[in-house]
Amino acid sequence: QVQLVESGGDLVQPGGSLRLSCAASGFTFSTYWMYWVRQAPGKGLEWVSGINPGGGRTYYTDSAKGRFTISRDNAKNTLYLQMNSLKSEDSAVYFCAAASRMTRATTTYDYWGQGTQVTVSS
Repeated sequence: QVQLVESGGDLVQPGGSLRLSCAASGFTFSTYWMYWVRQAPGKGLEWVSGINPGGGRTYYTDSAKGRFTISRDNAKNTLYLQMNSLKSEDSAVYFCAAASRMTRATTTYDYWGQGTQVTVSS
């Protein structure tokens, strides 16, 4: 049974930091591209970041560049998203997802987690 379980979401003040985690099981984590996707209230899914199976190549949406860092630990089957300098517009439910290739087309992703809420507010 495939599972992706996100954690680490919280209420944080603008300018603060959070680290999200995504624990994977039920599939060969080390062979999949992994992604973070977010959904703000009343809006559609927004692709945030992606990382290749080996962890050496990372990709970010423009608004995340320089503030967010995606990483993975294949030994622990875990994906991370370090988020710094958070802004109110970063508030959303953050999902981790897995796919067999590099694509920003979220509708093609194979596996999804249930999401973790990030709220940036003073």
